Amino acid sequence: MIDVIIAGGGPTGMVLAGELRLHGVDVVVLERDAEPTKVVRALGLHARSMEVMDQRGIAGRFLDAGTTHPLTGFFAGIDRPAPERLDTKYPVVLGLPQPQIERLLTEHAVEAGADVRRSTTVVGLTQDDEGVTVELADGTSLRARYLVGCDGGRSTVRKLAGIDFPGEPSRVETLLGEMEIGIPWEEAMPLMLEVRKTQKRFGVGPIGGSATYRVVVPADGVNEDRAVMPTLDDFKQQLVRIAGTDFGVHSPRWMSRFGDATRQAERYRSGRVFLAGDAAHVHPPTGGQGLNLGVQDAYNLGWKLAAAVHGWAPADLLDTYEAERHPVAEEVLNNTRAQIELMKVEPGPQSVRRLLTELVRFEEVNRYLIEKIIAVAVRYDFGSDDELVGRRIGDLALKRGGLYDQMHAGRGILLDQAGTLSVGGWADRVDHLVDVSEDLDAPAVLIRPDGHVAWAGADQAGVEGALARWFGAAR
Repeated sequence: MIDVIIAGGGPTGMVLAGELRLHGVDVVVLERDAEPTKVVRALGLHARSMEVMDQRGIAGRFLDAGTTHPLTGFFAGIDRPAPERLDTKYPVVLGLPQPQIERLLTEHAVEAGADVRRSTTVVGLTQDDEGVTVELADGTSLRARYLVGCDGGRSTVRKLAGIDFPGEPSRVETLLGEMEIGIPWEEAMPLMLEVRKTQKRFGVGPIGGSATYRVVVPADGVNEDRAVMPTLDDFKQQLVRIAGTDFGVHSPRWMSRFGDATRQAERYRSGRVFLAGDAAHVHPPTGGQGLNLGVQDAYNLGWKLAAAVHGWAPADLLDTYEAERHPVAEEVLNNTRAQIELMKVEPGPQSVRRLLTELVRFEEVNRYLIEKIIAVAVRYDFGSDDELVGRRIGDLALKRGGLYDQMHAGRGILLDQAGTLSVGGWADRVDHLVDVSEDLDAPAVLIRPDGHVAWAGADQAGVEGALARWFGAAR
């Protein structure tokens, strides 16, 4: 029996596969498409996702392949510089198209030992107390202890598991593609900038040093059949309608469409079946949060599934995945709804936009919105009054280097500044790190494998209670 089957080989599925393999879990990834997608729906990684990569020792791969950009304009396109001294070593957005992100994550997962099977479509599932049977389109089946649906907004796994997906359908739609233009960029850029003054869902821009341009333009209505892709004529007509010219677009590499549907799965778990990424939530792409949200779902779920497979997970550990990640996605749905409203061209939304533009000049407002977008302000509710507990931890400067360098193995860490505590019977799951940091205002902290603080304090009884809560019984 396979330990975990992952349906969907996008960024969410590949992060999850890499996390599971880090813990020695047997993983099979089933991907419907024969080849990796060329469609660029996401353009980069935010701070928290880069921290996740750093904690596993692979951030350099992404930094080498991408380009860093200032954190400005990420809330509804309101152009305001990011606040100073953000609580992260990555106070930027890393520009990197989704196909490249997916390629790097796939390479990492395969290097770790994940079995990735393309041209493989899930068509059915049944589950019992021991596992899940997954039926495939070729008539064969696979058996696993757990199944995770990372198969996108139209998730087959979610439907087969009988999980409702309530929310709002698309009210507006946008065309997106990569193609060449027929006029010099020096002529196209002023036209694009003039339209962007009022139409924030519009853009034409070069991709790297190539002759290809990324074109984004509002569609004429909403196409109910999501399988129908736009044509070049659709782009031309909408460009003329919005900008007064079609920019001479030609030779498209790919074309797509996306809407502003906002939906969230009513639950993230059904027995031995879980949902992550777009299978669990869809929302407008404003702020560039979608791919990042899925990556962070997988990071939360991976170590918990591994604990269950290896038999040391506390009874309710798998349930904490939904308890922690559902509210985070709910917040993202809320802020993307707000951003879509602020990007409308009608007088009402524009007046609210002008007011918010004034408010963002206040440092506290600007910081609040940016930290929301880049997900460094996420705090899980662990029932503690301590401000550290539940928050993700930054890359603290230690005597032996950065904290993130100590997290590559994906184990828990007890960072003990006084050296007076012990992990005792949890040493097979948790490292005892005796070191000091001027950045840590606590005698000791217990850090989960996903980088969130599970406990802070100075007493052995307190840390043992937290160890039992998150890492099961002592051995």
